[in-house]
Amino acid sequence: MGILGEIKREFISRPEETKNQIVYKWPDKNIRKFTQVVVEADEKALFFKDGKVVGTLEPGKYRIDGSAIPFLNLIIDAATGGNFMISELYFVSTREFTDLPFGGSIDNVQDPQTKLAVGLRVYGTYSMKVTDPSALVVKLVGTQNLETNEQITDWVREQILKDFRDTVTEKITNGEIPILGIAAQTEELEKLAIEGATEHLKDYGIEIGKFGNFTISLKEEDEEMLKNLMRDKAYASQPGLAETAVKLGMAQGLKQGGEGGNAAAGIGAGIGIGMGMTMAKEIVSSQKSTKNCPECGRVVDDTAKFCPNCGKKLTK
Repeated sequence: MGILGEIKREFISRPEETKNQIVYKWPDKNIRKFTQVVVEADEKALFFKDGKVVGTLEPGKYRIDGSAIPFLNLIIDAATGGNFMISELYFVSTREFTDLPFGGSIDNVQDPQTKLAVGLRVYGTYSMKVTDPSALVVKLVGTQNLETNEQITDWVREQILKDFRDTVTEKITNGEIPILGIAAQTEELEKLAIEGATEHLKDYGIEIGKFGNFTISLKEEDEEMLKNLMRDKAYASQPGLAETAVKLGMAQGLKQGGEGGNAAAGIGAGIGIGMGMTMAKEIVSSQKSTKNCPECGRVVDDTAKFCPNCGKKLTK
């Protein structure tokens, strides 16, 4: 080994080009006694052996010596007369990593009013930091072999989406959050996402700081379908009105079509049914007690808890 190699073995610190890595693993397990170790202010150094963390170094400068750092005595290589320590050495960054992308679809969410399964889309960015380097190294690096930034952040992103999927599904199913106009609930959902993800990830030593550009929406085709179904359901819920209107419309259609023969009468009957449904909707609309949404101004049913157009929470 040349002079430069010997110098490197006598001095250990995270290389400059790896400063942006969440975890950096020192390449040599054989650490010479009296080697100088530098731990920067935004990181911690962990000695890892046989599936567990033997000891941790806080930010500062150290000399590898069991008399000064007692836990090093646990990794002394007796075969070398105590001149080497045998251990994996990890530098774990404790600074906040920002603008990490996340997103995906949340499928098969059942709307409690129509009982139909619809899809949601959620995306944005998040920030994270390591609050417990030991837990991270043991449970992710050591157990699941996740070492690179891409591997760690991909795993975190999946956990956030999974936890958020469970939370949103529960809130919608229980009727606490309206599926129509869900985009208006972004602030509340973002808060729930941070709380849920932080609780889930704390066992891995990770904390979610905040979200950015957080967006959640109902898939366009599903939103249109739900609006139509809920409108039709409201009309149909008025007993007798729809049936009466259809009969009236059909009678008018038959009368008009009868003037042109049997074929025309059949066509007239079909048109009349459509006229009747329109009449039914008009009758229902005229009899329902309504109010205006203070957010978008849309006329909604007086008993509605949320505006179906913008999602604004309504109070009687």
